[in-house]
Amino acid sequence: MQKKSSKPAYPRRPGPPQQVRIIGGAWKRTPLPVLDALGLRPTPDRVRETVFNWINHLFDNRWDHVTCLDLFAGSGALGFEAASRGARAVTMVDAFTPAVRQLELVKDKLKADQVQVVRADALAVARDLARRGQHFHLIFLDPPYQQDFLGQALPLCAELLEEGGFVYAESGAELPFGKDVEEAGAPWLADWEPVRMDKAGMVYFHLLKLKNVK
Repeated sequence: MQKKSSKPAYPRRPGPPQQVRIIGGAWKRTPLPVLDALGLRPTPDRVRETVFNWINHLFDNRWDHVTCLDLFAGSGALGFEAASRGARAVTMVDAFTPAVRQLELVKDKLKADQVQVVRADALAVARDLARRGQHFHLIFLDPPYQQDFLGQALPLCAELLEEGGFVYAESGAELPFGKDVEEAGAPWLADWEPVRMDKAGMVYFHLLKLKNVK
């Protein structure tokens, strides 16, 4: 009797191989491969261009002091973009082993010594960093959609964010703010307010800061 083949380690995404590109900075136009896996959904180039224009303005085009935490790093499009623009340190976290291997390959190729790649559960790492009192100027949250990762991660980000820092949050739906927070049953958004927000196709993207912080 013929033995059945084992299932793949992760589900494959239909369609041709994909890649995104770094938009600006020292590694501008460098391609970043996207693994052939369902759920791995890098921030589109045009969205990153918009977001980093916002951030450049808020940081007065100075990145040399900026520390970044890229939770749910995936392809590394957000973290490598920040590093390309001169961020002092970027920590990328992902639990998916093939993605981590790809991040390490890209890091080695770019000789990106300011980038640290961590293979671990993103929420566990965030909790540990908070316990150790570490802080970041910029935190990227681009988790898989249709799951409660944003609701779990944002309260942790409140403990991890440097004063005057920002969180980039991407989702499959617009996040509610103000009076809509209670109606939407999203208490995890109560401490946050949008600095900028926009939509591109099915992607909703938000740049957030803590309330009552200048």
